[in-house]
Amino acid sequence: MISYIKGILSEASQDGIVVEAGGLGYEIKVPLSVLERLPALGSEVKIHTHMQVREDGVSLYGFPGKRDLAMFRQLLGVGGIGPKGALGVLSALGPDDLRLAVISGDAKAIAKAPGIGIKTAQRIILDLKDKVSLDDILPAGQQESGDRAAASQTLGQAGKEAIDALTALGYSPMEASRAVGRVEIGEEMTAEEVLKLSLKFLI
Repeated sequence: MISYIKGILSEASQDGIVVEAGGLGYEIKVPLSVLERLPALGSEVKIHTHMQVREDGVSLYGFPGKRDLAMFRQLLGVGGIGPKGALGVLSALGPDDLRLAVISGDAKAIAKAPGIGIKTAQRIILDLKDKVSLDDILPAGQQESGDRAAASQTLGQAGKEAIDALTALGYSPMEASRAVGRVEIGEEMTAEEVLKLSLKFLI
């Protein structure tokens, strides 16, 4: 099992990237959302990988962070989703946008991925809804401040009500979830206060 590869980024295209390490060039398939975040060719990169061994060969799928890799593996655990489908979903949305779509139940956003229909998108939401939360996409500083369990509980109450209110105002579930996720929610904040702060990120 190859956990990660650290080396020089020598090639990058829509088909994937090649990282040179130890005199070898590793071909790694990555979603488009990762390609947009890569440094310039010739730069050093560290790519966390998932290796798939099949009768017709070995394939590597890579991501710049462990959380992104975890999201990919969670998608692989959904019935009917293979590596190609998982890459397509993460190319269309990106890991954090996918988490927001799952949290908000936005099947239409997930169904924009190539080869993913509404039924498959709904299955992804059903299988992953208990595995992701708004707390997963909070900025690092916000994650470290206070008790994470208390923060999650607060997000589940005031945050959810604020998301529902934003959706009623005409914003998509994903837009509403993204805006609420950017608010530093205090333990005693009301849904109305969260809503007002969330609107600042939507105007």
